[in-house]
Amino acid sequence: MKITVIGPGRWGSFIAWYLNTLNHDVTLYGRESSEKMKEFLESRKSENVVLPKRIKLSTSLESVKDAKVIVISIPSQNLRSLMKELSLMKLREKTIVLCMKGIEAGTGKRLSEVAKEYIGENDIAVWIGPGHIEEFTRGIPNCMVIDSEKDRVSHRLIEAFSGPLIRFYYGCDLLGNEIGAAAKNVIGIAAGMLDGLDLSTLKGALMSRGTHEVSELIKAMGGNPLSAYGLCHLGDYEATVFSKYSHNRMFGEKFVRGEKYEKLAEGYYTAYSIMELCERYRVDMPICGGVYRILYNRADPKEVFAELFTRKLKTEI
Repeated sequence: MKITVIGPGRWGSFIAWYLNTLNHDVTLYGRESSEKMKEFLESRKSENVVLPKRIKLSTSLESVKDAKVIVISIPSQNLRSLMKELSLMKLREKTIVLCMKGIEAGTGKRLSEVAKEYIGENDIAVWIGPGHIEEFTRGIPNCMVIDSEKDRVSHRLIEAFSGPLIRFYYGCDLLGNEIGAAAKNVIGIAAGMLDGLDLSTLKGALMSRGTHEVSELIKAMGGNPLSAYGLCHLGDYEATVFSKYSHNRMFGEKFVRGEKYEKLAEGYYTAYSIMELCERYRVDMPICGGVYRILYNRADPKEVFAELFTRKLKTEI
């Protein structure tokens, strides 16, 4: 299968590497200005992967025209501008796979909704779930999900993408899986904040109550609330709430300690978008709301977490 992966970052480059191990014809695209792409063009190496010569490298977006599948792995807030570029190519009979987790700020739209505005008759799917490149490249396997509005699309992709490193499950709730995956990054930031405040013992409660409030949002939006308890959200907590490789957890930890963190933490933008959805669907999400207040209103982290403990007493379930 001919596949073009858009995005030479750590996840996009891993996907290119992984799909090559399954004997697909893979091209990795990145802009000429991308530092990551320059690294690959010079040495085919990054801090996480070495790309074999069989993987083609391209700085021309035209490379997507020959692909049957286009896998996109870029910062979620940049998706709309990329989709505008792709729409000018009048692509046909392609399957576009989104490998990012986020919600568009300002519109509250899921990433598949953003892409759908531009793809015409082409198919779309999302690839989400737990796993870190640092572990995959050491041969440590994990489970993930591929979901689409069309069952035939997710089935075709899972048959093509399954291998010893990744066991895929068929998604059956695109809305719930996308919201759960995006919100997971906000919970990851909250976990890092607990680490930074020396309150790591509260992570169990964070996981339980965080999953509950995310399930309430999914339900209000018309999805299956049980999706929050699957691989898109709760199943991704180990990789996000505890792992040293989690960008969102590390960002939260450094934020409450007043330290800078230069790497991308998607949960920062998602916290803003989640609050837009909370207002629109009238859902109470105290944990995500607390993260939002700390990040955007500069609320005191200690006071915010103390307030969560003094909320009205209630039954758990």
